[in-house]
Amino acid sequence: MHYRRCEPQLSISRQRGAALIFAMLVFALATALVVAMKGEFERFYQRTGNILLDGQAQAYLRGAEDLAGILLLTDYDMDKRAGVWRDDLNEIWWTKPGAPPPTYALDGTGWMSGSLEDLQGRFNLNTLGRSVSGQRTSDLKKRFTAEQEQFIRLLQALGDPLVSRQEAIAITESVSDWLDVDREPLLDGAEDDYYYGQTPAYRAANRNMSSVSELRAVANMTPEIYRALLPWITVWPEEPVALNIHTAPAMVLRSINAKGDLNPLTEAEGASLVEYREETGFEDKKDFQANPVFDGKRDDMKDVLALLGENSDYFLLQAQVEVAGRNMRLYSVINRSGRNIATVARASGSL
Repeated sequence: MHYRRCEPQLSISRQRGAALIFAMLVFALATALVVAMKGEFERFYQRTGNILLDGQAQAYLRGAEDLAGILLLTDYDMDKRAGVWRDDLNEIWWTKPGAPPPTYALDGTGWMSGSLEDLQGRFNLNTLGRSVSGQRTSDLKKRFTAEQEQFIRLLQALGDPLVSRQEAIAITESVSDWLDVDREPLLDGAEDDYYYGQTPAYRAANRNMSSVSELRAVANMTPEIYRALLPWITVWPEEPVALNIHTAPAMVLRSINAKGDLNPLTEAEGASLVEYREETGFEDKKDFQANPVFDGKRDDMKDVLALLGENSDYFLLQAQVEVAGRNMRLYSVINRSGRNIATVARASGSL
């Protein structure tokens, strides 16, 4: 009897099965690689698109800076032709508070808007670094500079939150200590000894502020007071200049009063100054001082008037752009010096 050997056929069958499994593994691996490559490509494509859109939005916002510069130069040229060097609320760059800023279409891809504000219509915190002889006296009539008195009044004028005179003095002297170069605190101020006790510990800057946000680190300042102050304060220019009486809002105008009087003007008095300015306009600082609001105080306003001016060199641009549904905002501090325009600070981000 003879038997047939089957081993070779069985071996071939096994080889074919292994080849099929291998082929399926290769196919599965290739499929996984294709899916991974597709996902990576989509992420790369999305990142590239985001970068391009971001660059486009940034270009539009820089264009807003250029447009703001053109408006400021045009205003300068108009003032030069008229021979009147002043900046007021009739300028071509001014946008009425509360009014929607001008909006420009962007070739069907979105829109851009922007507005300019006179930073010299705000109170400059860096003016508080100046000191007077014998400033550590308890005599309130000799204790403060004209700038410190003005800031004390501004704090009390806020209304919400309510800031008492003593709280206003403590905040003002703390800001002064933050700015001045010495390490000795004023009567109600704060120097390193106070800040070392904070968590985390830090030191007083003892230099001019480069950002309004520094105010949050100053002793006696609260988040509520900080938020209420924001629309009325600035740190530009770093070397303080005069407050423009033609552009300062009512809240800031209320901080102007006679030397030694730490009370702000009333809301009605501030509104009266603004109403007169809108209807008639102040011819100059003397006309401003002649307003009935200051009756009986003019003899004590020499130091205060020295802080006031009629033109401006520093402006805040607030611009917003939407490109393909993406929103970005730009804040730029622009300096105009004659016919020279320069951006001295810039911050931007997504909304």
